[in-house]
Amino acid sequence: MTLHHRVIWITGAGKGIGRALALKCAAEGCTVAASARTASDLAVLEAESETMPGQIHAFPLDITNTPRVPDIVVDIETTLGQIDLAVLNAGTHMPTPIANFTAETVRPLFEINVMGTVNCLSALLAKRKARQGCHIAVVASLAGYCGLPKASGYGATKAALINMCESLKPECERFGISLGLINPGFVKTPLTDKNDFPMPFLISAEDAATRIFDSFKKTRFETTFPARFSFGMKALRLLPYKLYFAITRRMSR
Repeated sequence: MTLHHRVIWITGAGKGIGRALALKCAAEGCTVAASARTASDLAVLEAESETMPGQIHAFPLDITNTPRVPDIVVDIETTLGQIDLAVLNAGTHMPTPIANFTAETVRPLFEINVMGTVNCLSALLAKRKARQGCHIAVVASLAGYCGLPKASGYGATKAALINMCESLKPECERFGISLGLINPGFVKTPLTDKNDFPMPFLISAEDAATRIFDSFKKTRFETTFPARFSFGMKALRLLPYKLYFAITRRMSR
């Protein structure tokens, strides 16, 4: 995909990976429709792009507001033109150790990470015949590969996204729509700053944004990083449960 002058919609663009990716895309000459719940974050982002080859345009949105999401897609395409690439990145994280494992804790994770993404996908795919050539990238996580201590809620939402995209991909292809997954490991963001445990192979949001941007030029379904952490998580998933739980028990101490 040649990205110069493309219209790119990024959700969760106010902070973290989404913010860094919006700036990277604008620096590369793309027109960026940036969505996030906090309008002031988007205003700062717009201002930062004023001297860049591409421009960032704010489209404030709470992705859990189901009726509003299709309207935002229409607003973006009326203002900027057809969306060539959508990066559904918005999401949240909250540790869910057993003491905090309640419906009140887990439900918001599913509402934002899963149903919010469903709202965006649904809005994009509603006119699928007209979306030929569009690429949609869903940001999940390596945490979706297998159950990890204190991540029973978050990991389950990311596993759901992975499964959902695997299911949708063949159907999307029939309409000429490319659907892909971005599965990062630990990335330094305001969310991961709250973690109170070691985060192996932690990378910056800017590094993550560069890796994601470069992935758009390729045709693979899944992009993972960092490589060593991705390999470790995939290997963990392949272990017999006896060995698997022997390792995760040590993680939970």
